[in-house]
Amino acid sequence: MQRRSVLRTLLAAGLLMSGAALATAQETVKIGLILPMTGPFASTGKQIEAAVKLYMAENGDTVAGKKIEIILKDDTNVADITKRLAQELVVNDGVKFLAGFGLTPLALAAAPVSAQAKVPQIVMAAGTSIITERSPYIVRTSFTVPQKASVMGSWAAKNGIGKAFSIVADFAPGHDAEKWFKDGFSKAGGQILGEARVPMANPDFAPFLQRAADAKPDAIFVFVPSGQGATFAKQYVERGLDKSGIKLIATGDLPDDDILNGFGDAALGLISADPYSTAHPSAKNQAYVAAFKKANPSLRPNFMSVGGYDGMHLIYETLKKTNGATDGDALIAAMKGMAFESPRGPISIDPATRDIIQNVYLRKVEKKDGELYNIEFATMEAVKDPDKASR
Repeated sequence: MQRRSVLRTLLAAGLLMSGAALATAQETVKIGLILPMTGPFASTGKQIEAAVKLYMAENGDTVAGKKIEIILKDDTNVADITKRLAQELVVNDGVKFLAGFGLTPLALAAAPVSAQAKVPQIVMAAGTSIITERSPYIVRTSFTVPQKASVMGSWAAKNGIGKAFSIVADFAPGHDAEKWFKDGFSKAGGQILGEARVPMANPDFAPFLQRAADAKPDAIFVFVPSGQGATFAKQYVERGLDKSGIKLIATGDLPDDDILNGFGDAALGLISADPYSTAHPSAKNQAYVAAFKKANPSLRPNFMSVGGYDGMHLIYETLKKTNGATDGDALIAAMKGMAFESPRGPISIDPATRDIIQNVYLRKVEKKDGELYNIEFATMEAVKDPDKASR
């Protein structure tokens, strides 16, 4: 009887140990996804959410023995709410990653939380250069505005545009765009005739477009955040600038693939610089676009979506490298220097800055099969953030 009692005790202990091992193997890694799901920039949130879901549908919800759980929060594009949500996700939900961040003020609001908690913050959208400098735990998978604006400026001056007028949204990414377009344009021999900054809230572009037209430039350079392009295009046409002979050039935020068809034929010929186009000709992107559209029939994937898709790939590959360990320092160390093929082309994480290195494409709006697309015609390879490189 004593022997049977000992065996039962050992068996029970073994079962308990097996249960503990199973629990450890199936430990959940929570990712706090903070996005503007309502309000004027809801399109950014919807694109990234759709891409995150697609990545997990394709790659499963388990990596390195850990179950992946997404906790989606709507910050309504209010920085104070972003910070509060980040704090709650870290303290109450125990997330091991913070991700998303549709605009710069939102990413900056969460940075102190990331730094204090030592939780990696994966910026999937916001593009101001300084963001990665605000916490040693921030890594970006989207873009920096200077990457796009500097390429656009340099190309314009070398391709028949001698004089330009700049119109940008009046917040940090717009200031980056203004500065780095001017830098690239001026260094290549171009002349800036004037600059205008448009208020972010309820933007009215009409008076600024009139100032630009009065200056008689060869081209107007534009930066507006994703989601405001349709308003700009409407007012551009209303003032007859589409027939003025003044060229329109921009970062890819203006002719956003998600809303481009709504611009009408007035957008034909618009030149922009961006790391991604729905029409990017690689096999990987063609498969991505097909899968995205199948899962989201009302959406066309844009540059925000690939920031979310690649952000999830970065998280998965990082967990593989750490064998599922979620210590913040180990995760960041694993991310530095990581390189892989994205739907947009080859990308990597700069180990010195934790910012993305990627191709930037020159694109022209053309009609294909009755729809408007940004068709790539030139490539600047492996572009680093010029703002950081200049310091």
